[in-house]
Amino acid sequence: MKPFVLGSIFARGGSKGVPGKNVKLLCGKPLIAYAIEAGLAVSKIDKLIVSTDDQEIASIAKEYGAEVPFMRPSELARDDSPELLSWKHAISKVSKVAGREVDVLVSIPPTSPLREARDVDRCLDKLLDTDADVVVTVRECERNPYYNMVERDAEGNLSVVKKVKETIRQRQEAPHVYDVTTVAYAAKAKFILEGNAVFDGKTEMVIVPKERSLDIDTELDFEYAEFMMNRKFSIT
Repeated sequence: MKPFVLGSIFARGGSKGVPGKNVKLLCGKPLIAYAIEAGLAVSKIDKLIVSTDDQEIASIAKEYGAEVPFMRPSELARDDSPELLSWKHAISKVSKVAGREVDVLVSIPPTSPLREARDVDRCLDKLLDTDADVVVTVRECERNPYYNMVERDAEGNLSVVKKVKETIRQRQEAPHVYDVTTVAYAAKAKFILEGNAVFDGKTEMVIVPKERSLDIDTELDFEYAEFMMNRKFSIT
């Protein structure tokens, strides 16, 4: 039987870095609309929902084509609420409403509006074609802890964060490291329901280019996103 794939956008009402971030207009559309449009464009997603505690977000989500089958409990929408608990909640609620178990959860955070549907597709393909429990999107790091990132030791001296036996003289010689992005996550529902942390299981990655992997967290990020979108539209 084809796995039941649940696409989920987790968008709580509170945002301190950018107030009202999830509904703030970006090139004329609410930020969350871009995540919804990406999710609706992924054919493998059987149901696309928004999990939120905020009525305005819920209303806008429905306007752009997502389902809002429940409101997220306030205890799962605080600044310190682990998102994994919201994942568990969404899987359980939708499984009950749909009358069948969710097999795969795909999280499409609203804070990466420059993503493309193919980035989400690649996450799903990697999850379904391997024995991974979770697939995360990453991008190449600009800084490398083996080469040009330093910290102070107990004596107050600076040294490279991660040391290896042989001296690394060029960045190309350093082990590859990656930044986890908020473009997309795909996970086996059974692992999420039984697990305590995303990286506790077998984790795979999909590399996304820098120009599609912005994570909006500040007003400056918003300005950069608008610049990149306007640039893209002017080219196309």
